Amino acid sequence: MKRMHVNVSVKDLEASIDFYNSLFASVPTVIKTDYAKWMLDDPRINFAITTRGEQKGIDHLGIQVENDVELDEVYGRLQNAAAPVIEEGATTCCYAESEKSWIFDPQGIAWETFLTHGESPVYGNDLAIHDNSASACCKPAQAAAKPGSSCC
Repeated sequence: MKRMHVNVSVKDLEASIDFYNSLFASVPTVIKTDYAKWMLDDPRINFAITTRGEQKGIDHLGIQVENDVELDEVYGRLQNAAAPVIEEGATTCCYAESEKSWIFDPQGIAWETFLTHGESPVYGNDLAIHDNSASACCKPAQAAAKPGSSCC
């Protein structure tokens, strides 16, 4: 079963964790010095916050899948959308090892589709755990969304 993903860039991680703990009546499943994630079942969502990202607020949205069959299904949908797909493939991002692709909607909002294979001790492929200038989740620039281009 698929899970909606929302990633929000925040100024104050601790205050945001307190707020979302109350809102969700749940504690994060992952907490790092620059990141927290709630894996909620009601509603079914992977909700993450991070101090990374240039602008505070919603950084990107996504669809998390549970297996290769679902990944192929959602990837097929991306191929039918009227926008270039950025095939990132296997990557380390948000303290997880994943397989992912990206697409930008007509408004420029980044959407990722991903299957997580396991945890990682580092935030991303850049291994820069405390570099808060880096975009959340290794999100590619929209300019990279050209046919045949690759991310990161």
